[in-house]
This record gives sequence, C-alpha cells and structure tokens, in this order.
Amino acid sequence: MKNRISHFIHLLLISLSIITIMTSCGGKSDDDYKWEWDDDKEKPVNSEKPRFIWIDAAANFPDFANNKENITRDLTLAKEAGFTDVVVDVRPTNGDILFNSKVGTQVKWLGAWLPSGYTKIERTATWDYLQAFIDAGHELGLKIYAGVNTFAGGNTTSLGSDGLLFRDASKQQWATQLLTTSGIVNTLDQNTSGSKFFNPVNSDVQNYLCDLLEDLAAYKNLDGIILDRGRFDDLDSDFSTYTKKKFEEYLGYSISNFPNDVMTAGTKAGTLPSPMPVYFKQWLEFRAKTIHDFMEKACIRVKNTNKDIKFGVYVGGWYSTYYGVGVNWASPKYNTASAYPAWATARYQDYGYADQMDIILIGAYASPTRVYGTNEWSIQGFCSKAVDKIKDDAIVIGGPDIGNGEWATSSDAVINQAITQSVDAAINACDGYFLFDMIHLKKKNQWEYVKTGINNALNSK
Repeated sequence: MKNRISHFIHLLLISLSIITIMTSCGGKSDDDYKWEWDDDKEKPVNSEKPRFIWIDAAANFPDFANNKENITRDLTLAKEAGFTDVVVDVRPTNGDILFNSKVGTQVKWLGAWLPSGYTKIERTATWDYLQAFIDAGHELGLKIYAGVNTFAGGNTTSLGSDGLLFRDASKQQWATQLLTTSGIVNTLDQNTSGSKFFNPVNSDVQNYLCDLLEDLAAYKNLDGIILDRGRFDDLDSDFSTYTKKKFEEYLGYSISNFPNDVMTAGTKAGTLPSPMPVYFKQWLEFRAKTIHDFMEKACIRVKNTNKDIKFGVYVGGWYSTYYGVGVNWASPKYNTASAYPAWATARYQDYGYADQMDIILIGAYASPTRVYGTNEWSIQGFCSKAVDKIKDDAIVIGGPDIGNGEWATSSDAVINQAITQSVDAAINACDGYFLFDMIHLKKKNQWEYVKTGINNALNSK
C-alpha cells in the first residue's frame, strides 16, 4: 500500500511539473511573465518600454569575431543612445553557432562587406562569443537576448557554401524541397545564393533544433531567446514526399494529384491562384499548424531548461501575406478567416502562436517615407495592427530596418529624420521599439538620430 501511495505521489508531481511547463508556453493569464510595468493595469509610459537593437552576426563579424573590446565599445554606444535590450545573432544563416552546445558546430568564418569588397572573416578566438555579450551587456545594465536563425541549415554566397546541409550528406533529406516550374527540386540542387532551409515538417529537424535551443537556454545569465526564420522558406516550400505524407495524415486520406491539387508552381503570396486548387487553403492551414506545433515544442524545451528565460520570435509585420511562409503569429483569439477569407480557413485561427510567446518583435519594415500611417507598409501601421492581432498574448515590440530597400538609397537627410521619427511611431503604437541593425547605425554614425528619437519619446507625456 505504501509503495502505491509513493508511486501515486511521484506521478502527481511529474504531472504538475508538466502542467507548469505547458502553462508557461501557452494559455497565459494576464499575470504571467510580469514585465516592469505589469504591476499597473494602465499601459506603461514610454520610459518603461524596452528599446531593442539587433546585431546581425555576419554584418558585424569584422568588429566582434575576435575582439571583446569592440563588443564593449559598441554596446556602450547602444546604451548611451537609449537602448535597453540587445539581440545578438548567435546562429547565423549558415546554421552554425556562436555559443556552447553539445550538438552544434562552431562558426569558423562568415562573409561580410568591407571597403575592399565582400570578404571572408575568420573566427580565431576561442572565448565564448555569446558569453562575452552577456558579460559586457550586463555590466552596462543591458538585457541580452540570443537571436537564432531557426530553420537555416546552410548558406551559399560568392565565397562558397557552408553549413550542416553542405557538410553532412546524410542530412540532405533535411533540406527543403521546392516546387518550381521544372518540378520539385532539393534546395541544395539550386544554383542560387542565400540561406538554405531545413524542412520544418521533418521531426528530426525539429528535434535537432530543440536540442540546440535547450543548450542555449542553459546559459543561466541569458535574458531571452528570439527565433528568427522560424518558418518555411517561402510559399514554394516544402513539397517533399515526407511532407506530402504528413499532409495526408493531417487530412485523413491520400491525395492522388499532388502537387497540382495543392498548389501550382509559380504561385506567390498575395496573388492567389485562380482557379484555386482544391486543397490550397487546407495546405496553408497545415503549414501554420506545423510552425505552431514546433513553437510550442521549442517553448517547452526552453522553459523546462530555464523557467525564467524569455522566449519570443521575430516576424515580419506584413500579416496579410505572411501565410506564404507558413506562420500565423497572431493570437488564437484573432479570427483570421473573418479578416482574410480568401486564404484562411476557419481552423487557421487555431494555429496562432502568440500565446506561446513572451515577446514578439515585429519587423515594421516600411520605407523611410512611410513612417506614419494606419495600414500595413507604414511603420506605425505595422505596429498598431500587430497589437490588434496579438491581443495582449505577448509583448509587442516593433520598428524599422534602417539599411535596406529605400533606406539604402534615400538621401541621408530623409533617413536621419525617419530614424528619429520611427521611435515615436513605433513606441506609441506598441509596447516598445525595435531597430534592425546595429551595423547600419555604425556605418553612417547615425547614433545621434536614434538617440534624439528615444529622448523625445521618453520625455513625451
């Protein structure tokens, strides 16, 4: 009898532990994950809202790969400009890592632009790259998040190809297969540059990534983890036999005319096929479920390792076409089918994953002439619409990419003014401010313009 009671108590404790982890990754109440302002029911004033800056691994590698002093120097500049939180990219687009892990491969080199051209930057230092940012950041009073290019498995540039998918022939079945006008092809067989994606449907891929995230969460002084590229490569991905089988299992029956009854080659997000293939909308639903379920699994693994660490994602703010990468970053309370009946099923709403997140960084990547507005493709509009869709399930932090597109071609006067105004537009429309990327501020020494914007926002009533 005593053994039965002990066994029952043991099972009860295990069950309570599992419930605690599950609760922390979904179905959060208003009191979960308290931030600085949560003691008040009113929205926080701007001075209490976090200001995030992103540090891309490759672009900043010439400064940081082998030099701790440069890390301290530039984090000091970020602090002085008014930033409070830093996302340091520790799994760049080749899929290798810049943190300690029992399963990942350390970055040996990355390509970066120097005055002399696109150049291979080798890492010869042996100190822990992520820990150096944690130590320097915390010394300055900054919070440090690790950024992860999630489903990236390799990268091809003019300097060559690198990453797990290129090094390990046994992992080629992990690579996504794309629907092209020439048929279904493995992404590794395409002679194109850029990041080479894993197939997010593949359970071995998901387990490998969760192992990496578990090692990352073990950094006890790390403040949070932000997943980037937690998605499919694009709408043409993934059409492998593996994914076909999983989709058929989801439907409960076989498809005889694959892929034509799912999607036709050349279909682009935002331009729906006509006539629409019979399973197209269910295919979008299935892909959103795939990413939702991975995020839930990843959150559980992270929180089980470190219950205090923040867990979040970066996503593009263009929700109206973000179905193209298989992501529903809205709250499950948001009725996607009502807003977008042309492509969303009634069940698409069920796979909104905002309630799995502590924080969602919104890429409000409008042009420097579209800072203010109420719709998508303005910085302010991206942020306000994201808040409406996320519905308080997570903290929403939005802001611009200040170095690409029209930001790279507009006059300095236009860009400088837009940087300053972007703080006001974003921080008053959501729960904070986000800027991509540090390298852009450094190249043109534009720190003063973001500092002015932050100071103005902090001093506003």
